Amino acid sequence: MSAFDIQPYIHQTPAQVRQYVRDGIIDFPTAGTAAGYAQANLVIMPQLYARDFREWIRQNPQACPFLETIKRTPLTKTIASHANICTDIPHYRIYENGRFTKEITDASQFWQLDMVGFLIGCSFSFEEALTNAGIEIRHLTEKHNVPMYKTNIMTSPFGRFKGPMVVSMRPMTPKKAWLAYQITAKMPNVHGAPIQIGDPKAIGITDLAHPDYGDPDTIKPGEVPVFWPCGVTPQAVIENAKLPLVITHAPGYMFVTDIKNDELNDYLDAHQPE
Repeated sequence: MSAFDIQPYIHQTPAQVRQYVRDGIIDFPTAGTAAGYAQANLVIMPQLYARDFREWIRQNPQACPFLETIKRTPLTKTIASHANICTDIPHYRIYENGRFTKEITDASQFWQLDMVGFLIGCSFSFEEALTNAGIEIRHLTEKHNVPMYKTNIMTSPFGRFKGPMVVSMRPMTPKKAWLAYQITAKMPNVHGAPIQIGDPKAIGITDLAHPDYGDPDTIKPGEVPVFWPCGVTPQAVIENAKLPLVITHAPGYMFVTDIKNDELNDYLDAHQPE
């Protein structure tokens, strides 16, 4: 995708960012917007399948740290004020019978009364802490989407939900990779520590220049790729589950919450998701 500029939106509030999304002004990946606030991945599906999907999430907390359930209407309850999961993400993906069929900017027409939405923690939420520690986030520097890859690491299956873990990648020196490990290990609700540092082939990735989702990062001499579990994992699993209709965020285009990154753990302790 072409480069985009997040500078005007770094210090906007989450509510302002969501309004810019609804207005079509922010139509690019949300990494770095509303700095300091947690972002979330999204999956919406018919209630018939939601209980099994919730259990699959529970069994795969690294890839899918659970934040909130949305039922009956597409309006969030506590994680954001006056927010709508069908309008407040820049791009959505529609999956029909396991096939990705279209990408849209407003999912309202697909919401049905029996739908259940799941908000899942996002690695964009730990990037602020890495930046504050002096670690460059390459996809922000290069103004493109974060690279994401399917791996040979299989998620723990439940019912019809099974498939590979997806990871996001950020290149850095080995020294900074270790620092990033220490920082993110303390943030389990946004994927926690890296699952692999270096040697992408060890997790089944053969070509870093061609990610399954997002855009490739430049990897400089002396740097290693660092891989984190990614909230796009459900999209790989949905391809196998072949449900009649599923709505997700487009990879890299996230829901911006009202919860600060450094308050997310305490928030979840006080508001246990259903």
